[in-house]
Amino acid sequence: MNFIFPVLEAPRGILQKITQKGLDGKNYYYLKSVDRIDLREQMYDFPRQNVITRDNVSITINALIYFQIVHSKSAVYEIANLPEAIEKLTQTTLRNLVGQMDLQETLTSRGKINDELRATLDEATNKWGVKVNRVEIQDIFPPADIQASMDKLMKADRDKQARITEAEGLKEAAIRNAEGEREAAIRTAEGAKQAEILRAEGVAKARIIEAEAEKEAIQRIIGALAEKGQPDQYLIAMKYLETMKEITSGKDNKVVYMPYEATGILSSVDGIKQMFDHK
Repeated sequence: MNFIFPVLEAPRGILQKITQKGLDGKNYYYLKSVDRIDLREQMYDFPRQNVITRDNVSITINALIYFQIVHSKSAVYEIANLPEAIEKLTQTTLRNLVGQMDLQETLTSRGKINDELRATLDEATNKWGVKVNRVEIQDIFPPADIQASMDKLMKADRDKQARITEAEGLKEAAIRNAEGEREAAIRTAEGAKQAEILRAEGVAKARIIEAEAEKEAIQRIIGALAEKGQPDQYLIAMKYLETMKEITSGKDNKVVYMPYEATGILSSVDGIKQMFDHK
């Protein structure tokens, strides 16, 4: 058992990092020795530091680390300056991780950096009685000229993507228009085809009806003439006369034709006359 004499002796103190905002609005950090250990989760906001990527680009990174003291004895006696040790360990580990990545990978792999950094710090600070819960990369600042080039590249990529999207839209519209025109042409052709079929069927039915009517008329004429005359001579004579009418019905025809078989037609006409006279 060890007794501490008041005034002459005091408990061993531990350094604690204090953050204070200055009159200029910036945060300032200083170390303060305290004789009480805070076992709650604490946060360290490290100042920005310059690191170099694998492709030799110097960037500025600042990180946040959330940790908790779980063994107060180890935090006091296993390390002389706990806040500074955690800060320096975080900086060197962060430099090693970023040095293995190029700039583009660093900008897009914050989650990977956070996980690897937390695992490394948690393992290294375990003997100090500290548990590192999580690490967050706040900001990554590339140089101004690199940032300008990246902005131009991003704008070019966006313009390219916009042109590609517009071209794809025009292509899709042209395809849809072509498909619509083809479908319209097919339906128009089908409609015309169906119309022609219906028209042809109508003409055929009309001709059939006309032939049936003519047949009926001829049958009636034959029936009327069969009793008293010769219907075959009558029909031949009528057809003969119709044919001669068509031959001489031209617009500029000034010639009167006399059929070669005039006696035949006259005899046919005389036969018609005799039949009607007899009727």
